[in-house]
Amino acid sequence: MTHPHRRQLLIAGAATLATPWVRAQGAWPTKPVTVVVPFPPGGGTDAFARPLFAVMTKNAGKQFIIDNKGGAGGTLGAGIAAKAAPDGYTFFMGAVHHSIAPSMYPKLDYNIETDFIPVGLVSSVPQVIVVNPQRVQAKTLPQLLEFMRKNPGKLNYGSAGNGTSHHLAGELFKLQTKTFVTHIPYRGAGPALQDLIAGQVDMMFDGLGSSANHIKGGRLHAIAVAADKRAVAFPDLPTAKEGGLPGYQVATWYGIFAPKGTPKDAIDRFTAEMKTALGSDELRKAWVDLGAETPNLYGDAYGKFVSAEVKRWAEVVKTSGAKLD
Repeated sequence: MTHPHRRQLLIAGAATLATPWVRAQGAWPTKPVTVVVPFPPGGGTDAFARPLFAVMTKNAGKQFIIDNKGGAGGTLGAGIAAKAAPDGYTFFMGAVHHSIAPSMYPKLDYNIETDFIPVGLVSSVPQVIVVNPQRVQAKTLPQLLEFMRKNPGKLNYGSAGNGTSHHLAGELFKLQTKTFVTHIPYRGAGPALQDLIAGQVDMMFDGLGSSANHIKGGRLHAIAVAADKRAVAFPDLPTAKEGGLPGYQVATWYGIFAPKGTPKDAIDRFTAEMKTALGSDELRKAWVDLGAETPNLYGDAYGKFVSAEVKRWAEVVKTSGAKLD
């Protein structure tokens, strides 16, 4: 039988040998938390990431820092995040693009389903067909389609990169309307939007979140929203169905992942902070203004959603014949 005093010494010794993470659990986070955003500033991911992590920083009293790592349709940043130390201080804000990438990129250096732990869905926002009003005179979807059919190949569209939802939304549009629009890939939605506003490209199939302010400011004209119902923030904007294209529905979602091996305690605490922030009046209003919803999907339920999206987009890629340009 172990003497009580000896047992106390053994317990004390075990505590001394505990990992730094275990000893620091109660105080997480003890330093700034980095969130890899795999697109340049100014795009849809940024439109949701910056308000979310500003509120989380304010609530937690600790910094949540965004690290933009754009390139390769969001897959460059995803690869960097997947290889980050799983110490609870690096998270990843992925998007619908990352459920499309496995079907578009034959040699990804990560697997979105197995190299990450799903944390939670931040938002889901319908995509919108937007045009530069100086370059495209069409005001409605029927007018746009009429112009395209009379002038095949004359228009082009920008995207956040090959294999992104912007790209696939364009390919799906071409497939369903039997029209042709030239695809011009960029290194993120931000640069693509800048060129669309500047008149370097004609149109874009963008997430309503990143286009919202430009639509309200008159810099872009919205043709139709790719959803089965009108956006609350844009009640006058018709749906694609109302414009004669009932099957055209595309939503862009954004969600948080952690590198595989990240301690459960860190994920649980991050999730709690995220839920608090998303439930705040500040973000509820911001999301409505961006035309977004916040589905209540966390953990395994979110992971199942991502897997279903991977399968769904694989079918779209196959049917449309979309390829990397």
